[in-house]
Amino acid sequence: MLILLYNQIFRNSILWVHLQAMISIKPQDISTGKLHGYLLGAVSPRPICFASTIDAEGNVNLSPFSFFNVFSANPPIMVFSPARRVRNNTTKHTLENVLETKEVVINIVNYSMVQQMSLASTEYAKGVNEFVKAGFTEIASEIVKPPRVAEAPVQFECKVLEVVALGDNGGAGNLVVCEVVNLHLDETILNAEGHIDPNKIDTVARMGGNWYSRAKAGLFEVPKPLSTLGIGVDALPEAVRNSKVLTGNDLGMLANVEELPAEALVFINASEAVHKKTQAFLCDGKITEAWQTLTAR
Repeated sequence: MLILLYNQIFRNSILWVHLQAMISIKPQDISTGKLHGYLLGAVSPRPICFASTIDAEGNVNLSPFSFFNVFSANPPIMVFSPARRVRNNTTKHTLENVLETKEVVINIVNYSMVQQMSLASTEYAKGVNEFVKAGFTEIASEIVKPPRVAEAPVQFECKVLEVVALGDNGGAGNLVVCEVVNLHLDETILNAEGHIDPNKIDTVARMGGNWYSRAKAGLFEVPKPLSTLGIGVDALPEAVRNSKVLTGNDLGMLANVEELPAEALVFINASEAVHKKTQAFLCDGKITEAWQTLTAR
């Protein structure tokens, strides 16, 4: 009992230290530029919308945006946001184009094209074709007017349903709500089951500052708890829940079982050495072996 009490005090002290290190900031108390840095540094990695658009005169534009994601499968909806520039409150050519023509192609960026994609983000004058400047190949779309990036592993032809302005000051976003009307997949990124293989597509994402993330360099698998109802951390034995060794991730894995092993209702080993061995099994995704270790006498 004393060991359990000590472990609980230990875990609470770690949480207290963490909370003491937190700072609280009201957005209106700092500059937009600094807030922008905090937002982008924290909300990361962010997928990249490499948007090709065209204006009413037929001038092509290509530009990347990391305020982007997919929001619906039926209908297939993607949203990206060309924000007003923080430094001078001007708008971007992409926004002007989608307001004029209501069409866009969203091209997915992988590692082999990230440097060219970055070059395309240069603020060239209106009418300058970033396909040419960045060395990309234009390929005609089948339904919409803007061209696709031939080098992109996936290309989504989209109709713009709505543009929602979130403000009129520098840094304000403009949500471009797009419906996918045609998509193109490079067959070489598919696995044997016809699904996109994250190692083959080799996507990149934006972090804060000048940093990017290469997805396949840090891949790990977490099975979705769809087939069974996990017991939850609150239902774990106290000796497990208050362990000095097992982390929150470890507890999440142990708690994602449909029911406690029968042995756990009778005995749980509170030894730190045993918990370290349990943790090693969890690192390998061996939840059954982890529970067997915890309940071994």
